Amino acid sequence: MNSTNHHSTGNSTTHNHNTKPDSSATTLSSPKPTDQGTTPGHPPAFRTTARDYDNPVDYKHPYQSMAKFADFLALRYDANRTRHAYYRQLRLIHQHFASDPIHLTESQLRDYFLFVKLKKHWKPKSIRQALAASRMFFVDLLARTDWTVFSQIRAKDHDTLPAVLTRQQVHDLLAHIRLRRYRTPLKLIYCCGLRLSECLALTIHDIRGQENKLLIRHSKGHQDRIVPLPTAMWQELRRYWSFHRHPLLLFPNVGRGDHTPQALAARMHQATGPMPCSSLQRLLIIARKRLNLPDASVHSLRHNAEFRIMPNSA
Repeated sequence: MNSTNHHSTGNSTTHNHNTKPDSSATTLSSPKPTDQGTTPGHPPAFRTTARDYDNPVDYKHPYQSMAKFADFLALRYDANRTRHAYYRQLRLIHQHFASDPIHLTESQLRDYFLFVKLKKHWKPKSIRQALAASRMFFVDLLARTDWTVFSQIRAKDHDTLPAVLTRQQVHDLLAHIRLRRYRTPLKLIYCCGLRLSECLALTIHDIRGQENKLLIRHSKGHQDRIVPLPTAMWQELRRYWSFHRHPLLLFPNVGRGDHTPQALAARMHQATGPMPCSSLQRLLIIARKRLNLPDASVHSLRHNAEFRIMPNSA
């Protein structure tokens, strides 16, 4: 992480895991190939996404029409997460009617949207996603251009104010989370305005501490960007990384097992993927309820009015 010394903390010299002292985290020596179960000459396979989405083309399709829709999505979209989201919406439709969606009528589709809007109380964003998936399947794929139901459905976002925490509330929330492996990524989200998935996917190559920059790769819309990284936050990231010294990931998955520092550091050093998003989401909800704070989530830290000013004592 562009650090000149990663052995400045108390626990950084305890768990070397056969890595050499380095002048820059970008030149970290990777573990031997056999350490990760790979064949000699091939680097370890690390996953940087909090969750891997399979390509819907590889799903086990209940109907041939669903397989054709998966092929259609593969041609139109690059991200498997996007393909999965639209495929899932069509799957919900065919499960609702227990029928191949190719046999559905326009009247049935209209009844489905009335059901999810009036009975299921779906939020506008979910309704729009279902509408987009339906239009792609019935109009773009099946060429049912005479259907008018798609122009009849409207789902505008409600004008509600987002939950915003005060500076003191953010301080109390972060102070309540005692385990550093959870507190550090939350502080980084608050400090740099990151999405949860962006934070957990960070690697040691994304840190430009001496330049006070943080590189966000392959974010929403497959866009890269650079955000400011305060020196205090960079130093905290250095201390955190020096504990587990993973060859690539900044926030590796902890896994299950003994929670002694030695066991934790060993598992984190050998992790093949980052910490799952659900771990931080669940922990923040528990802390928020215990502190009787407003209905805020991890994403609220990103949009907080003062998120670029990190509490000094948190």
